[in-house]
Amino acid sequence: MNELILQTEALTKQYGGRTAVDGLSLSVERGDIFGFLGQNGAGKSTVIRMALGLVRPTRGRVLLFGHDMARRTLQALRALGRVGAIVEAPAFYENFSGYANLRMFAAMSGGAERKQIEESLELVGLRGRGKDPVVTYSHGMRQRLGIAQALLPHPEFIILDEPTDGLDPQGIHEIRLLLPRLRDELGLTIMLSSHLLFEVERICNRVAIIDGGRLLYQGAIENLVSSERVIKITVEPLEEACRLLSRDRTLSVSRNGSNSLYIRIRDDEVPRVNALLVANKISVLELTPQRATLEEVFLTLTGSGVSPPSGH
Repeated sequence: MNELILQTEALTKQYGGRTAVDGLSLSVERGDIFGFLGQNGAGKSTVIRMALGLVRPTRGRVLLFGHDMARRTLQALRALGRVGAIVEAPAFYENFSGYANLRMFAAMSGGAERKQIEESLELVGLRGRGKDPVVTYSHGMRQRLGIAQALLPHPEFIILDEPTDGLDPQGIHEIRLLLPRLRDELGLTIMLSSHLLFEVERICNRVAIIDGGRLLYQGAIENLVSSERVIKITVEPLEEACRLLSRDRTLSVSRNGSNSLYIRIRDDEVPRVNALLVANKISVLELTPQRATLEEVFLTLTGSGVSPPSGH
C-alpha cells in the first residue's frame, strides 16, 4: 500500500442538531490527484477545514503524514507545515502586485526568498505578470496566484477547494494542465475539491464522493465508471432484435435512435448475446462498449440511493 498522506477515521462534525460530516473515512495516498466530490452542502469544505485544523471534529480524527492532528504535538504542527491549501476563493490586496501579495502572505508564515516567490509565479504561468497589480488580473489568473501562494512553503501536499469555480473554459483548461505538472515536476500529492465532474475525470486518478456528509464511494475512477457496462448494438432488423432480447429478463434493453439498442450487461454475457442474435439470423453491424461518465455515476449515487461499488 502507498504511503497515506491524509487519512480521516470516522470523522464527524455536528453543528447543534445538524450533522455536517457523518463518520467519514478517507485516505489520500502519496502521488494522488485525489478528486473530492459532492453536491453543494455535502460537507466537502467542512472536511477540508477539519483536515487543516481550522475546525475541530466532534468525533473521529485526522491524520496528516501519520500524525494525529488533534494532539497538537510538535510532529503534528510540522506535518501541517508540509501542506499548502486554498480554501474557497483566494483573497488578495487588489492594488498590490501579484509578487507583493505573495511576499506579504509569505511573511505571515516565516517569509520567502525572492527566488522562491519567482519560482512559484513561474510554475503557475504568472511570472510575466508578477509586477502587475492584482486588480488587472482575470479570475483565472487570481486562481493561479492562489495556487502559487499554496506552493510557497514548498509543500508535499496541497488541498485546493474549488480551484476552477467561476472560471471560463480557458481558465479551466489552464488549471487542468497545471495540476498534473505540479504532481509530476514537484512530486506533489493533490486533493482537489470540485463540482466540475468532467474535469475531475480527466485529471484525477482516485476520487471520493460524499453526500449528506457520508461517503458513497472511494477508489480509482476506472473502477467507478466501469462498474456498470452498457453495450451499444446496431442490428438489422431492429424490431426483431429488440423483441428477442427484451424476452431475456437478465438484460435491460433500451432504444436510442433508429438502428441501435443499448443493453446493460455483465462483460461475460456479451458473447452469449451476440451468439443469440446470430442464431436468430439477425445481422450485428456494431457491438460497442459504452463507458459511463463520472457525471452519470455521480448523479446515480447521489440521486437514487443505490449502493456504491467497492474498490480502492
